[in-house]
Amino acid sequence: MALLASHRGRVTAVRRVTPQMVRITFDCRTLAATEGFGPDAYVKVFFPLPGQDEPQLPPAPSSGDVVSWYKTYLAMPDGARPPMRTYTVRALRPELDEVDVDFVLHDDNLGPASAWAARAAVGDLVAFVGPHSLYEVPQAAEWQLLVGDETALPAIGAIVEHLPRSARASIYVEIPDRAERQTFETAGAVELHWIVRGNRPHGEALLDAVRAARLPSGAPYAWVSGEADIVKHVRRHLVRDRGFDKAAICFTGYWRHGLSEDAVGRERVEAAS
Repeated sequence: MALLASHRGRVTAVRRVTPQMVRITFDCRTLAATEGFGPDAYVKVFFPLPGQDEPQLPPAPSSGDVVSWYKTYLAMPDGARPPMRTYTVRALRPELDEVDVDFVLHDDNLGPASAWAARAAVGDLVAFVGPHSLYEVPQAAEWQLLVGDETALPAIGAIVEHLPRSARASIYVEIPDRAERQTFETAGAVELHWIVRGNRPHGEALLDAVRAARLPSGAPYAWVSGEADIVKHVRRHLVRDRGFDKAAICFTGYWRHGLSEDAVGRERVEAAS
């Protein structure tokens, strides 16, 4: 059973990494001090409602159970429930009590997270719940395949920067245009392929690139994240066409076309119930 861990974060710095990616640094001692999570660690980020200085979360249940708490959160009235989105912890600096989170800025900035990040300033307050992580390389893996869209780029960057010298990785990232490329420092042997989406439908160019890729031989470990349908198609290709063992693929849909995270969360809670 996952247990609830909540944290209060205060913005201490805001900077653009690329035209559509902003890195926000938070002072958050309790989150910065967490240990035992992989480099793709993610948190639920809660934003204040208009007129609030900080988000008001429901109290933690006595059991500490995340699912029980999340049901309470979803049951809050629309005018009282703080907006929430899931984000990767891009970096932790426990010696400074600092946490970095990268936000993708959308052209319309209509979503609560993108809108908040576009105007974030030093002193702004948010709340975090988590972290949790999925990345776990089997001992038998001889190389890694990392696949994702721009929403997966913060996690991919963190994974790449944590690779040991003995690691080999092939990476495919779809971005809207060349200006969204980033550089990473790594000790691993990395082949990084930037797939520019341009005017094509989201994920189509990425899927084509993975299907056409000349991948290394040896036992693989794949980490695939981004839009849910594209993640499903990439995983299906790796299993059916490439012969990947299902147990050697870590996959998660960060978002889904046409559905808000609230709607997806309600679907998952109902399915679990």
